[in-house]
Amino acid sequence: MTLTVAVPATAQETNPKGTAASPPTASIAKVGVGKRKIDVRAGRRAVVRGTVLPRIAGLVAHLQIRDGDRWRTIDRDRTGSQGRYRLRDKRRHPMSARARVLVRAGGDRAMRRIGRLNVYREAVASWYGPGFYGRRTGCGGTLGYSQLGVAHKTLPCGTKVTLRHNGRRVRVPVIDRGPYSGAREYDLTAATARKLGFRGHGGILTTR
Repeated sequence: MTLTVAVPATAQETNPKGTAASPPTASIAKVGVGKRKIDVRAGRRAVVRGTVLPRIAGLVAHLQIRDGDRWRTIDRDRTGSQGRYRLRDKRRHPMSARARVLVRAGGDRAMRRIGRLNVYREAVASWYGPGFYGRRTGCGGTLGYSQLGVAHKTLPCGTKVTLRHNGRRVRVPVIDRGPYSGAREYDLTAATARKLGFRGHGGILTTR
């Protein structure tokens, strides 16, 4: 997307009488993202940094998340003299939503999608599979060796949950009911456990 904008007054040249000259224009070719920290625990700060090219000062960059059928701004920053921006947000409760950086200039805009912003809490989990392959699940399917998903006591079947463990992340649906012993919240299928490098039972990060 090409975005034509006027360079802010601070960057404009002036004529000998001190009156601002006609503002030159520039085209935004790219909204660059240099650093993104968008997988965080609840209460920690998510950070997105980048540069607008060409390097134009005074543009407004927005960090937005998808909220239902609309995009909602959760932070904004003006680009500096080198076109750099820094966007931050602290969520106190778990959530998972698509995220993007949007740069506005008057009625024009340019956008860069950055994946999902995931804010996690800790839960206790276990895994299952061998001995249950070929059986019907609590949500009506059949459990197989390569089946990705989790068992949960109350979440509606098909609900997507994002799990993180050992620096790995996977987003899978609720496909079964359980676990019904101990204080565990999730039972991961064997395939899900393999994706995460999860063994036995213990803590795991989760959000949805």
